[in-house]
Amino acid sequence: MKKWVGVSGVIIMLFSGICLEVWADTLEIEKEMPVEELFFMEIPIVVTAARKEQSQFETASATYVITAEDIRRSGATTIPELLRMVPGLNVAQISASEWAISSRGFLFLKRFSGELLVMIDGRSVYTPLFAGVYWDVQDTLLEDIERIEVVRGPGGTLWGANAVNGVINIITKSAKDTQGGLFHAGYGDREEGFGAVRYGLEMGNDVYLRAYAKYFNRDDFVGGNDQWQAQRGGFRLDWDISYQDALTVMGDYYDGRADQTVSLTSLSPPAVLLTDDTRDLHGGNVLLRWQRRPSEESDIILQAYFDNAEREEKTLDQRIDTYDLDFQHRFLLGERQEITWGMGYRLVADKLRGSFDISLDPEERQTQLFSTFLQDQITVMENLWLTLGSKFEHNDFTGFEIQPSGRFLWQPLPRHALWGAISRAVRTSSRADNNIRTNLAAFPGGGGVPALVSVFGNDGTESVDLLAYEIGYRYQFSQRLSLDVTGFYNIYDNLFTVEPGVPVFEIEPSPPHLLIPSFLDNLMDGETYGVETAANWQAMRNWRLSSSFTQLNMQLHLDSDSKDGNRDALVEGANPEHQFQIRSYLNLPYNLEQDTAVYYVSRLYKPEVSGYTRMDMRLGWHPRNNLELSLSLQNLLDNHHPEFSDVSEVPRSVYAKITFKW
Repeated sequence: MKKWVGVSGVIIMLFSGICLEVWADTLEIEKEMPVEELFFMEIPIVVTAARKEQSQFETASATYVITAEDIRRSGATTIPELLRMVPGLNVAQISASEWAISSRGFLFLKRFSGELLVMIDGRSVYTPLFAGVYWDVQDTLLEDIERIEVVRGPGGTLWGANAVNGVINIITKSAKDTQGGLFHAGYGDREEGFGAVRYGLEMGNDVYLRAYAKYFNRDDFVGGNDQWQAQRGGFRLDWDISYQDALTVMGDYYDGRADQTVSLTSLSPPAVLLTDDTRDLHGGNVLLRWQRRPSEESDIILQAYFDNAEREEKTLDQRIDTYDLDFQHRFLLGERQEITWGMGYRLVADKLRGSFDISLDPEERQTQLFSTFLQDQITVMENLWLTLGSKFEHNDFTGFEIQPSGRFLWQPLPRHALWGAISRAVRTSSRADNNIRTNLAAFPGGGGVPALVSVFGNDGTESVDLLAYEIGYRYQFSQRLSLDVTGFYNIYDNLFTVEPGVPVFEIEPSPPHLLIPSFLDNLMDGETYGVETAANWQAMRNWRLSSSFTQLNMQLHLDSDSKDGNRDALVEGANPEHQFQIRSYLNLPYNLEQDTAVYYVSRLYKPEVSGYTRMDMRLGWHPRNNLELSLSLQNLLDNHHPEFSDVSEVPRSVYAKITFKW
């Protein structure tokens, strides 16, 4: 370890030395650098906030965009690592293959994404089994991602139930923009080999195709049994049928495995044992999208997709098939109104083979979701817009749901934008909320009869209800400096609790035992409020700085008839009160790039995790336009540290990568 620390110190000193030695020269050389090597403060385009293309400056939502350049220069190898850049998101890595990610609080258990809807090219990857995201299978070729759009705050009016605290939409590049070949490979102390190849070609007039394949193998974290490897492949076809019509067809397939340690409960003898296990992961998807644009002010989009996800574990085997159809139409109504409306249908069919530890009754179930939405953007004055709308849904868990919102955007002066919103959003019950049984512990009882502690779902649970108030301000000080500030106040109702039941004598499963049950219920409410700030500064033509600060306060309250004695403290304590980050992108002479990111996350109280500061660094070199060599170092300030639990800790790591295009 001491040797590794010394090597890291030398590398850091080398990076610093390069920067210091060329600093004076850079001030002059940047004037002579080619335009394509210089940064420009471009305002990103987003579609997730309003289901249409618009400048981020014109959105009446708290939006953030991770660009393709941010992705390339991040040194990250997974999508969750990229999300650390977003103000207001909490990204905590649990093991080599698992993350807990939330927006504006409610990060509680692993794999749960805090009422956060996640999509890849408009395809929802939010699993209906437990209302969360399996981040270990959400992947694609990072070089093919055009941008990642994040909308913090409720998005239920446009995207439906479960878009409560935010929406993440990962948008990939068109096949037309990825012509030719790409190959990358890398190796490091934790990244035990990874590589990918992609090729794009023109098949005919305005018909473009690309295909890719990738593989990686990642080592265990400190203290963990969590080695992770997977392979994935996919394609995308884009056909510009005419000036008005376009067709996109894309698909992916993946296969992988991830080691883990699980706790197994036994009645003979009564005990809870930790044992090694391997998650086998398989799945695939195919998506078809047709878009027609009669004019710049009107478009029609019809999208359909099928998604298959299979997981095999000691505690629960899953097969979940999702069929989804979505229609959207946007048009002008008169001179001052823009109408966007649509409808959707989703069918989810699951087959779940449980174990003594986790089971669902019934093991097979089909659920349906019907939805429609309507949104009206009204131009009140030349610089003032009002947006009103609502989503109407019917699901098989909680029935009929309405999610309205009202938003305004005011630009009193050029480069100034003030916006505000009042919204309602819901997180509907999941399959697990309704039908699960989890046997948590077994121990010897009186008279030699074992006792079993179990938690049961409840088909009478209601949707978690959010009423959100938001206000934001954006200011473009100059072409070099911008500021984005958002404040929010959220009121939650029907939050989940676990309430004790009456102990009963149970014969099955054998041997006979005393069952000590608990049941899910909705006996908690509360408020969260906070501030999120983000700033971008073009310090020089070849040097860009980005920073953000987030403050989150949570005040949760158990109902008077709740017996869940510490649920409020558990949920509050699992979310950091403060987060801060600063990132530097520096273009150096001789085709060198030096990028640094520093992240600070305050302590967690339940589970007890100390606050930490993480620094990542990357050095890139372009000896030729089509060749890139890079060295990335992660978590430089610690040998290892926990981010969400002390079972497995994030280690310091380094890897080298080569990328070649032709």
